[in-house]
Amino acid sequence: MREQVQNSASIVGSGKEFNNPRSVNAEGQFSEKIVLVAGGTGGLGQAVSLAFIARSAKVIVTYRHEQEFLALKQKAGQDASSLEGFAVDVTDESATQKMIADILAKCGRLDVLVNAVGAYAGGTPLWQVDPKIFEQMLSLNLRSGFVLARAVVPAMLKQGSGVFVNVASRAAFVHDRASAAYAASKAAAVAMIDSLAADLHGTGIRVNSILPSIIDTEANRKAMPGADFSKWPKPEDIAKVIVFLCSDDATLIHGAAIPIYGNS
Repeated sequence: MREQVQNSASIVGSGKEFNNPRSVNAEGQFSEKIVLVAGGTGGLGQAVSLAFIARSAKVIVTYRHEQEFLALKQKAGQDASSLEGFAVDVTDESATQKMIADILAKCGRLDVLVNAVGAYAGGTPLWQVDPKIFEQMLSLNLRSGFVLARAVVPAMLKQGSGVFVNVASRAAFVHDRASAAYAASKAAAVAMIDSLAADLHGTGIRVNSILPSIIDTEANRKAMPGADFSKWPKPEDIAKVIVFLCSDDATLIHGAAIPIYGNS
């Protein structure tokens, strides 16, 4: 097993607070920037959301369960006023289009999109995979990025700037046994984002994928209690990579797929 089986928007987080989320020179890095984190209350998504909030961004998250959004607001503490949420399934095109229209009407722009929605299902050889599971992998791991891109890219083209980071997986390139549906969906997501990057070359919009291995979340620890958790990349460390890719320090990085394996 590589990741907990569920939508990342509903994965319980690592349970760890940032000891000092405002690193030196980080505060104000994304001042006046509007950041959308799809799946922003999940195990990785909440770390990404908090990292952007700590750098003075206005952060908007999608979520599926109200209690998870409330928990994220509590973790944001005194910065909770910089956080807004939409209870939206980003595989639903009409709902996603409406959400983006609402964000643009209220904020006037959207500077960063991070897609942290995804799911894992494995442990079954391909010929025994339930077609419903196969479709779920394609929906959450591939269609989510497609629907978000269709909704967000036109607005970024109009403003002449923007950054899109899609969370894929090491499984896009390392194809383990009994994980065909998951690997196929993540590989397709990387190919889709690579092609989108080519489509957007020279427009001022940057698009990249990241490829984490098993992420050290509470849910994954419960699913794999015998694993060596010290080898898994932490959500907070992955969030730092995403924040960097969205920053002005990464303006030369476009069309990349960044491995984030930790020691696994």
